[in-house]
Amino acid sequence: MELANGTMVQEFILVGFQVGPQGRLLLLIFFTAVYTLTLAENFIIIMIVVHDARLARLPMYILLSNFSWLEMCYVTSTAPRMLFDLSFPGGVISFHACFLQFYIYFSLGTSECLFLSAMALDRFLAICHPLRYPQIMTPDFCYALVAACWIFGFLCYIAPVFLISRLSFCGSNILDHFVCDSGQLLSVACPPLGHLPLFCFLVSSSVILVTFLFIVVSYACVVFTLVKTSNESTGIKGFSTVSSHLAVVTLFYGSVAAMYIGHSGESHSDNAKVMALFYTAFAPMLNPLIYCLRNDQVKEALFRLLRTKRVM
Repeated sequence: MELANGTMVQEFILVGFQVGPQGRLLLLIFFTAVYTLTLAENFIIIMIVVHDARLARLPMYILLSNFSWLEMCYVTSTAPRMLFDLSFPGGVISFHACFLQFYIYFSLGTSECLFLSAMALDRFLAICHPLRYPQIMTPDFCYALVAACWIFGFLCYIAPVFLISRLSFCGSNILDHFVCDSGQLLSVACPPLGHLPLFCFLVSSSVILVTFLFIVVSYACVVFTLVKTSNESTGIKGFSTVSSHLAVVTLFYGSVAAMYIGHSGESHSDNAKVMALFYTAFAPMLNPLIYCLRNDQVKEALFRLLRTKRVM
């Protein structure tokens, strides 16, 4: 936290989006709408699962409802601060608030990787091992899986956050981002940084690559099983579910990989903002639509919920 001249870093400045007053107003209106819609969509999914006794017992929907709650938390870790900075230019954020956001933001991102892996495991067991599925994916096991995703997700980044927070910061305290990001924090830290940048890169890339490979292998087995199935209706239904899951995986991992793995070039900072904006704001808004538009069970449960509310 100490500067080279002996002063202390008390705050950072988030540059955010470098646009004029009119541009800030348009972005404020647009991102407010996106944030509100994202919260509403995911809240509706949670309400549908909680109020439908049948869906609430099914592992896929237990995972989906927790994933929706995760998405609400994930977008909330960045959107309110971003909207505040668009409303009141300056971007000043305290040292401790910055590292708190850094920890929550990256922990939720790690948890999302784990939840996508858990959902891939659920589909793998349901389609590739249907006879053993009820014995393996019990509600208790499913809740244990959910707890593991949350716990490991929030344990993974304790060390990187602690180690970066203990660095000295010299020169500029300006972060060219709309969120407190590890790369930006390391870029304004005083050398020597030792192996810390490599350590942070390995933590991020390991989580991304390991979970992505697990998901790819799981869905490859699922697709192979569906191709072999003799029941056409079962195959079509299975492909519909898998295609929705793969769309969500592609949205998330495509943008995350573009940002954290193998990046280079002078325009990296701007590209990083775009990619971060996509997977922290737009993906959580699109995911509920992708999962539920082609899901007849969710549609039927929603209609039952609406009918119940009308009667009440």
